[in-house]
Amino acid sequence: MTRVVIVGGGPGGYEAALVASQLGGEVTLIDRDGLGGAAVLTDCVPSKTLMATAEVMTSMQSASELGLTIGGGTVQHAINVNLGLVNSRVLELARAQSADIAQNLASSGVQVISGTARLEGPNAVVATIEGGQQRFDAEVILLATGTRPRELPDAKPDGERILNWKQVYSLEQVPEHLVVVGSGVTGAEFASAYNALGAKVTLVSSRDMVLPGQDEEAARVLQDVFKRRGVD
Repeated sequence: MTRVVIVGGGPGGYEAALVASQLGGEVTLIDRDGLGGAAVLTDCVPSKTLMATAEVMTSMQSASELGLTIGGGTVQHAINVNLGLVNSRVLELARAQSADIAQNLASSGVQVISGTARLEGPNAVVATIEGGQQRFDAEVILLATGTRPRELPDAKPDGERILNWKQVYSLEQVPEHLVVVGSGVTGAEFASAYNALGAKVTLVSSRDMVLPGQDEEAARVLQDVFKRRGVD
């Protein structure tokens, strides 16, 4: 049996672990931040959940055009955004998906170790775990170390006024004015969501168009929508 050690429990790591186990390998996955990685816990899954909430708000904002009112007033004026509750739900759904991944790995026979790993030669990994260290010998080692937010030296995220995409879900109230630096997919999602939730949004881009590197026609449509909705 081939012994496989995987470092990192994000999509690259846990999907590889499932395949390796299905092919008959003896698989150990070492992860320190939570199964699912940034994609599940702090990036893709949370942002899509936030976008779903914002989409409901966007629909409400056009309800009066369809003749829908509440108590003689417009629907959007009757709705208040409890951002703390929104973010609590966002993170709860992310944790639930992480737990599903853990259960799937366990049922597939993958050994999951919570700890920090380092290579020790070409055929071994040492994991620092609670209570000490553990060595794992392997014929195959996969490094799936994932991603983390890029930080600017003159604007360190403090979790209060300057936030990275991991910290933004700690906000309890919709900010009066949100400046989003970066107009790629992640920046565009936050700009769209917080605009729909009622914040004044300024999106800072290093290019002439949002979504640099993506389909130009789609980017132009999105930029026109941003302008119509008041995003600077």
